[in-house]
Amino acid sequence: MTDRTIPADGIGMHLYTMRDVLAEDYPGTLKRLADIGYRTVGVSGRFEHSAAEIRGFADDAGLGIVLEHVGYARMLEDWAGALADVQTLGGKWAVVPSIPSELHSVEGFKTAAAAFTEAGKAARDAGLKLLFHNHGHDFDEIDGRVLYDILLDVDPELLGFELDLYWAVDGGHDPAKLFQDHPGRFPALHVKDMAEDGSWEDVGAGKLDFAAMFAHAESGGVEQYLVEHDKPTDAWTSAERSYRGLSELRY
Repeated sequence: MTDRTIPADGIGMHLYTMRDVLAEDYPGTLKRLADIGYRTVGVSGRFEHSAAEIRGFADDAGLGIVLEHVGYARMLEDWAGALADVQTLGGKWAVVPSIPSELHSVEGFKTAAAAFTEAGKAARDAGLKLLFHNHGHDFDEIDGRVLYDILLDVDPELLGFELDLYWAVDGGHDPAKLFQDHPGRFPALHVKDMAEDGSWEDVGAGKLDFAAMFAHAESGGVEQYLVEHDKPTDAWTSAERSYRGLSELRY
């Protein structure tokens, strides 16, 4: 461990964490996140606002939008529209958050990999990058193949990854090893901590060894460390605790 810290402009909030308060006051929520210290956000859910409106809210708050989550179905059905929205938001990455459960097989992931290859080409042509966000079951081994490895085989120019650290560990994988084995593939992270009982916890209050992971983050190509808590008891308490935990971390 050294005295390295995460650059301030790399600390963001994935807005799924804040979904309840966003539904009540989207612009006010963004301003309060900026007051806490967050510099960037990842969009997950519009709450009936347009991409242009959300971009305006973020600009007013002094926050940068780095990505938006786009469902797998929209990738297949309206990818051009989704990419245009990410451009409007000012993001760099369009992130598919999950693969449909009916594709949870070796052949299904091969189908998804082929779809990601084509979508990645369109994203590249639009000046963006396609990323995939994992859950724990994406690391399942079926018929001798780790499903996630099928996606890692996609051309790195066409598919990167928003690595959810909690779910990677839950799936039996070490993020530090992924960073080392697949350099440059992980420009964005979901920094989500794990409680002793395996549930979600605020960043820095759980048992995950983020310092050991982040020691290799540069190898992984990490640019954005986005806080996430799937089910906070109080979104604002969680946001404040997680910001402190991430900003004060030494690695």
